[in-house]
Amino acid sequence: MDYINGMTWGWVGTRGTWANEAADFSMAEMAKLGVNWTAIALSALQDHPQATEIHYKDEPTVTDAEVVWAIEKAHGLGLNVCLKPVVNCANGVWRAHINFFDVDVPCEPKWSDWFASYTEFILHYARIAQETGCEMFCVGCEMVQTDRREREWRELIRQVRTIYTGVITYNCDKYQETNITWWDAVDVISSSGYYPIDAWDERVATLEAFAAGHDKPFFFMEAGCPSREGSAMLPNDWGLEGALNLEEQDAYYRVMFDAIGQKPWFLGFMLWDWPAQLYAKGAANSNDDYCMYGKPAAKTIEAFYRR
Repeated sequence: MDYINGMTWGWVGTRGTWANEAADFSMAEMAKLGVNWTAIALSALQDHPQATEIHYKDEPTVTDAEVVWAIEKAHGLGLNVCLKPVVNCANGVWRAHINFFDVDVPCEPKWSDWFASYTEFILHYARIAQETGCEMFCVGCEMVQTDRREREWRELIRQVRTIYTGVITYNCDKYQETNITWWDAVDVISSSGYYPIDAWDERVATLEAFAAGHDKPFFFMEAGCPSREGSAMLPNDWGLEGALNLEEQDAYYRVMFDAIGQKPWFLGFMLWDWPAQLYAKGAANSNDDYCMYGKPAAKTIEAFYRR
């Protein structure tokens, strides 16, 4: 595979925000940064971490027509596409805490019920990925408590392969790369690289040793930093309170690119993130979120991607 100069687009995939003029503009502006890949990311909801039904056909999840529109728009811009369906909890608890008893107990929710619903959800989007020619498909994202369910993940991936013939990956969470026991089941290993700005040397050494033990490409399916004070030390904390600081975001990208961006065993980034509905470019100086549109970090990213 070629190096992934990527960007995540469209999160969280709220119905009505894709397949319109603003979304068209957003993706075209993203492409100007020199990206060659985009992860088209959408969320479906289950009620809470112990719920066993995923409501992927319901609002607020984008419609299938919106998903197809986004894929075709990206392909029209010459971008490779990774379709990334993600489950979230409607009560706001992070998906990493989805969890059930390892031994079934009567009258309690069960892994088998959850994986049945999750498999239906993932296979639905695997069909769309196949029909639209997506170059990559991501079967899960940051589902830390589920990672230990090796048998279920292997079976899910086996079923995906009966439908989808492209590249398959799983996006593990930060610090979890060495904990997955079923990396051999996917084609490409990916993780969320939200590491503190002062921890890159240690993490690069750990990841280099990890990558050496797997005969597969490795890249960051997510990586980024909000533009606010304190975020460079806690880049994964989207709710961190801090004053606006565009320079801190830019510095984070510079350090990350220098630390890992050109390692021969590292395949690239799918940066986080680029919304379907952009703020006005003139408002960049007051935006403290992850999106880098109109901010100093955008020029840093473009320079790295066009190197």
